[in-house]
This record gives sequence, C-alpha cells and structure tokens, in this order.
Amino acid sequence: MGCLGNLLWFIFGGAISGLSWCLAGVLWCISIVGIPVGLQCFKFASLSFFPFGKEVRYGGGAGSFLLNILWLILSGLPLALEHVVIGAVLCITIIGIPFGLQQFKLAKLALMPFGSEVY
Repeated sequence: MGCLGNLLWFIFGGAISGLSWCLAGVLWCISIVGIPVGLQCFKFASLSFFPFGKEVRYGGGAGSFLLNILWLILSGLPLALEHVVIGAVLCITIIGIPFGLQQFKLAKLALMPFGSEVY
C-alpha cells in the first residue's frame, strides 16, 4: 500500500504540497540566519512528496517553541491553510479520505515543524 499510496499521492496533491515546502525553504535560505529553517523545510518537503509509511512525532524544548512561533507568523499559516484546503477537497470522496487525512497531518506539521521528528 505504501508504494501505490505514495504514487497516487504524488499525482493528486503531493507534488503541489512538496513544491510549496521547497519554495518556503528557498525563501528562508536567502538569508544566512534562515538557512537552518530552510533546511528543515527541505526535509519536510521530502515528507510532503511521499508521506505514506512515515510517522511524525512532536517534541522539543524552549528553542523549538520560540522558532515555531516565528515560523507560524512568517510561513506556517499559508502552508497550513494550503494543506487544509487540499485536504478538505480530497475528503469529498470516499477514495480521497486517506489522502485528505495525510494533508491534515501535514497541516499540523506546517504549524509546528520544529522539534518534530519523522520516522
């Protein structure tokens, strides 16, 4: 299921989601201070391209919390809104529900990306 799910995911929304994360990463990498944030965006772009078979665990400390607040203000809300809209459209059909749930998982990740790990 993982390979077929990832292939269908990439065709029906994963490419757009992954490219959005890549764009955010490129914009963050413009400044030297934003390079660590941009690199994190590229990690999550790979998750956004192929999410099936992967799990996200949230954690972190005070540094992650402060960086998540800065991220939320500058980039997190547009990415989360994109994932929620695509997820809602995918959940219209029964076949699209697993793909919509993956979009909602990525929306949560777009709100709190720092301190989380992908397994």
